[in-house]
Amino acid sequence: MLAVSAISLAYEKPVLCDVSLSLVGSEIIGLVGKSGAGKSSLLKIMAGLIDQDSGEVLLDGKLQPKSSLRLIPGTKGIELVNQDFKLDVYHTVAENIRESILYLPTTKREQRVEQMLSLFELKPLRNQKAHLLSGGEQQMLAIARALMLRPRLLLLDEPSFGLAPLVVREIFDIMQTINQRDKVTILLVEQNAAMALDLANYAYLLETGKLVLSGLSKDLKQDE
Repeated sequence: MLAVSAISLAYEKPVLCDVSLSLVGSEIIGLVGKSGAGKSSLLKIMAGLIDQDSGEVLLDGKLQPKSSLRLIPGTKGIELVNQDFKLDVYHTVAENIRESILYLPTTKREQRVEQMLSLFELKPLRNQKAHLLSGGEQQMLAIARALMLRPRLLLLDEPSFGLAPLVVREIFDIMQTINQRDKVTILLVEQNAAMALDLANYAYLLETGKLVLSGLSKDLKQDE
């Protein structure tokens, strides 16, 4: 589905060094690494939001243009959820979910809004302004909003950051439901290797911008 080949990026110092990996359709893949390993930069390159210095990004075997060559940054069919969530904080939960599909007929649009509110258990909060939500609720809303565009690939940048374990488990259960029901490929970025391996089918380990390990999660768990 999506492959990156020999990706390198540097600012004042190297961020990514000759990174190559592939994301297979309809799977949950983990990308594990400590803070500063280059995980977030790699996600942004995959999503078509920043330029790599060298290397290629291919979607279904087709070379993708760099962000600077696009009229609108971002690759269609790929959604990235960052730690800052990028919500419309003074809009309600329902408004945030609805905003990306305003072009749809009213009946179809509202059906999809209700489905997402139900899936993420946000119905009781539908009229709550986003800035009044807890961190876990904002995370769920950000993912729900991204999924309204029905992406083929969902990139999650440390969705467990700062959240209680029970909230993280709830988010991960929803991710598994979405993956199995809608066949959305999910790339899960985490510092916590055990957490990522518990959810992912396959995982990659990034250290100081270099890919140093990859394999089936069940095999990597045994090596821990």
